[in-house]
Amino acid sequence: MKIRKGDTVEVITGDDKGTRGTVLTVDVDNGKIVVEGVHKVYKHVRRGHPKSPQGGRLHMELAIDATNCQLICPETNKPTRVGVRIAEDGSKELFAKRSGARLRQLGPAKKQA
Repeated sequence: MKIRKGDTVEVITGDDKGTRGTVLTVDVDNGKIVVEGVHKVYKHVRRGHPKSPQGGRLHMELAIDATNCQLICPETNKPTRVGVRIAEDGSKELFAKRSGARLRQLGPAKKQA
């Protein structure tokens, strides 16, 4: 999965389409992510719950499928598809297909023989 915790993404399908947020958690096994401010629901809790001792309704974000989000390109500030390429120094990097901008390094540089 190319999305990691802390990345800024935009939702491209569903009820929250067009909403941007920061990724809070990533579940690689199920392909799900939790994005700040997206897919908010109420969770009703009883009195004595550790998060809410007085009880009531808590706002919380639920997981959405990672395929419903796209990373934000740092240069164009728009959602973009991403790819993996080998840089000049031999390291693997994640790049934005819209602008070609480097997003992050994925692997260390390989030693040239």
